[in-house]
Amino acid sequence: MASNPYDEVQLNKKHEEILGRRAVLLQQMEICYEQQKAKKKQQGMMSEAAHERNVKLLEDFQKVENCLRTRPLLHPDVLNLQTRHWASVERDLPEWENYLLGKGPAPVTEGRQLRGLQGQKGTRKDSSPARNNGKPPRPKPRTDV
Repeated sequence: MASNPYDEVQLNKKHEEILGRRAVLLQQMEICYEQQKAKKKQQGMMSEAAHERNVKLLEDFQKVENCLRTRPLLHPDVLNLQTRHWASVERDLPEWENYLLGKGPAPVTEGRQLRGLQGQKGTRKDSSPARNNGKPPRPKPRTDV
């Protein structure tokens, strides 16, 4: 114990100050703990929602996969046309690449002319009302039978 009453008062004040700071720190720790608890709860809810979405997506992918597996195959003529089409695309891609990338004019080769150029030279054979005035054609009236 302090021998001097003045020292005892000083120690008492210091003790009260320390207890006050301790109380403030404890309060701050509790607030921080509550915030962490709320954040953890929110993350858990978000994780659960993401898990449910992932399960739903997986189910949807499995349904699509099953649908694709059970889908009837295309007719051999269609497969042949499709193969020939993509072969011609791959064959002609190098000469069209600059045009498609916006770096040059469209190529014009023998036997092939651009449809836009054909339309400028004469009347278009495949013209339709939608192309002439920019509006879609009017629907045909329904006949209820």
